[in-house]
Formats: sequence, C-alpha cells, structure tokens
Amino acid sequence: MHKNTNVLVKAIRLATLAAVAAPATVMAGGFSLNEQSASQMGVANAGAAANPENATTVFFNPAGMSQLSGTNISFGAAVLDIDAEAKSASARNFFGEDVPGSKGGDIADLAVLPNFYLTHEVNDSIDVGFGIHAPYGLAADYDDDFVGRYFADKTELTAISFSPSIALNNGKGLSMGLGVNIMYAEGRLTKFQDVRGGFLQAGIAQAMAQAGVSDPSLLPPGTLAAIQAGASAQADGYEQAYGTPYADIEGDDVAVNFRVGFLYELNERTQFGLSAQTGTEFDLDGDVKITKFPVRDGQGGVSPTTLTEDVTVPLAIPESITVGARHKLTDTVTVLGGATYARWGRFEELDINSREGASGNVSGATGRTGDTPITHITEKWKNTWQFNVGGIWQATPEWAFKAGYAFDESPVDQFVTARIPSEDRHWLTLGAQWNDVASGWTVDAAVGTLIFADDVKVNEFQYQHDAPSQKDPNAGASNYTGEYELSAWSAAIEVSKAF
Repeated sequence: MHKNTNVLVKAIRLATLAAVAAPATVMAGGFSLNEQSASQMGVANAGAAANPENATTVFFNPAGMSQLSGTNISFGAAVLDIDAEAKSASARNFFGEDVPGSKGGDIADLAVLPNFYLTHEVNDSIDVGFGIHAPYGLAADYDDDFVGRYFADKTELTAISFSPSIALNNGKGLSMGLGVNIMYAEGRLTKFQDVRGGFLQAGIAQAMAQAGVSDPSLLPPGTLAAIQAGASAQADGYEQAYGTPYADIEGDDVAVNFRVGFLYELNERTQFGLSAQTGTEFDLDGDVKITKFPVRDGQGGVSPTTLTEDVTVPLAIPESITVGARHKLTDTVTVLGGATYARWGRFEELDINSREGASGNVSGATGRTGDTPITHITEKWKNTWQFNVGGIWQATPEWAFKAGYAFDESPVDQFVTARIPSEDRHWLTLGAQWNDVASGWTVDAAVGTLIFADDVKVNEFQYQHDAPSQKDPNAGASNYTGEYELSAWSAAIEVSKAF
C-alpha cells in the first residue's frame, strides 16, 4: 500500500484553492445537482453507491474509499446549460387588469460546477477523505419587463459543501463509511411590487373617515368602484413617475448534515452499495430591501422611499437514500444500476420571516404583525425517486466507454411557480475514460442531455400562510399563467491520480 505524505499535503492545499471557485447556480429538479463527477456522469450516476472508481466516492458513498489504495485525488468541472423559456405568459395585477410586458426571455444561464475530492489510506482498515463540491444550486432570472414580475424576477441559491469522510472495512468484503457535509449557502430572491392594493386601502380609509363610517360596506353605492378606479390610476401614475417598487432579499447560512454508507462485495464480480443522507435546514439570515416604496408625504401625496428589515429564509434540505449495484458480465463489460429516494416533501413553503418583529420598517409599512411572514409562497413539494442504469465497456487496457440513463422525478407538484418551473426529466449520457496504468493518471469526459417529460404549466396565485391551499384575499386578483419549454445539455471533465 503506497503512502506519500508530501502528496497528501499538496492535495489538501489544492482542495483549499478549489474552495475559492464558488460554483455557479442553475435551475434543477429540486435543488440537487447531479453533475458531481465526470466518471459517474458517463453512466448517469448508475450504481454510483457501489462503484468506487476514484476519489469521487467521497460524495457518492464514503464506504467506497476502502477499495482505493494509497492516496487518490480527483478534480474537474461540469458545464450545464438549460434553455428555459416561456412559450406563453400572461399576468393580472391586484385589480385583475392585464399586466403589460414580455415572456421573460431565457431565464437560465450557463453554469460551471467545479469539484475536488481526495482520499488517503491510513492503514489496511481505515481510509479518510475530503471533498469540495456544489451539492445544491438554483438560478432563474427574468427580463425586467416580464409580465409575471410581481411574482418573480431573480431566484438564486449557491451552495458549497466541505465534506470530510472516514471509511472502515472488516477485510471480508464489508465496508462502512461516514461523511460530514459542512455546507455554506447564499440565497437571493427579488421581484417587483404591485402597490395597487396599498393605494386601494388608503383610498378606502380616507373615504370611510370622510363618511364617518367604520365599515367599507356602509359607504354610498358606487364609492368602492370609484375608489378602485382612482387607486389604479394612482398606481399607474406612480410607476410612470418613479418606477415600480422592487424587493430584494439576500441571506446566507451554514448547515451540517451527515452521510453514512455501506459497501458489500458479494464476490469478485458483484457488489452492492447503500448511502443515506440526513436532512437539515438552512436559515438564510440577511435583509430585505424594498426600493421606491410609496409613502405618504404629509401633503396629500406620496413619494418613494427605501425600506429595509432583517429577515431569515428557512430552506429545507431533504433526507435521501441511494442503493446501487455493480456486476461484471464479462472481463470487459460491466453493468450498473441504482435508485435514490429523496424526501423533498419537507419543503412546504418559501417564507420570508422578519427578525425585527412588528418594529421593522417593512413590517410597519405593510401592517404585518405577529408570526405572519413578510412574504409567503406555498410550495408543498412531494417526495421523489430517481432511477439509473448504465454500462461500461473496457475496450482496451487504456480506454473505456460508458453510457447511462436516468429518470428523475420533479418534486414540484400542484403548486408550480414562476421561480421554479420544473418537470420530470430523462437524462441520457455518454462517457469515455483514458487510463495510464503506469503513471496512475486517469482522464474522464462525459456529455449528457436532459429531455423533459412535458412542457411546464404554471398557474400561480398568492396563498395564505395559515391556509396554504387558499388564495390570499389581500393579494386581490393577482395571477400569473405561463407555459415553459425546457431543454438542456451538460458536459464534464475529470482528472484523477492514484499515488
């Protein structure tokens, strides 16, 4: 068993440098990113829990480190480009009036996802490892004149994980591994604000004071219709004069979860793996800033101001369990299969909660009190399955060729939103591997395409926090409908070295 302390130190330094390259985010099924390793991407991650080819097993199943000798490093990057564009889009404002604008353009940009993994054999029974990777990510960015701008503008989530791991084996074909994922995440949510409801409430309050009544229903006939028409005209004039108010929410947090894995070698041709990850939750602490918010100027008019308030955004990360199998049909052909179950049902809502109580500027201006969030979006995601199959053909001692297929369920269920227009998808991949046995260097390359099962249909309303399936009466007739066409391709490269 080859041990090299200098190599280990150099690899750790390289891992530290890799952390500087923060991964770009991208829209995905849920928040999870499949593109963690070119060697596994070549077979669509099929049997990854039972196929420890190199140091990337730190991510897929830490128990696999027990089958690697000496010191191993793997590093690389994946490129993912999703074309997500609305084929049709329309929206209504608070009063049910059509919102003018565009379909929002292509909302997903090219993303680059780097990764680095390291394993080191301490002795015949113990291996340790370390990984830096981007386990979760999300991004969508609409054009500013998007018709659904009162529902979504920018949505961003960037997460990077530092993952120390350890593996133990009993020398009889059974290994167990444990990994800790120390994750740092940054999030951002933005949208334009529809202020028509505020102008309406101000107009009703003024009319009630003038009429000396305590209930809007006691106002003279036709008064409410006249107030609504006036509020609509006021809001249009305000937006033309000052621009549309804009809400920008940012936050970050550190969270920890754990991964435990088992690997069992049935015989020299067949082995099975299992990897389970615990759930956790980010509490993205930051602030909300609303610019151009209309406030009364004391002279019967309104003027724009900037409101800020400290907030937190809870974000649930699911438990998951992965099983995998690897079987060598012949000396040159290997088949792989696996499945992953993820408990995305933990993600029930996307709320912006105040950390200042009713004393915050935004809460004071909007009348928010108690535990009611500043903003609520009903999500109610569902638990999902991913199924993978793949194969490897060792054409020569140096060259291997790979292919894989995965079916990936979308966790988004009945509450499809403009922020995450997701659908079930098929993932087809091809890969190639070159291995120089003498030097220990291996290079993997893979390409893949995502074929979405159907166009995504969005019919979004604002819902109540206490009754998540019921429309929020304070949002009036606000609504966004759209139909999205999704397609994507990906490519990855990975360099591995065994010392």
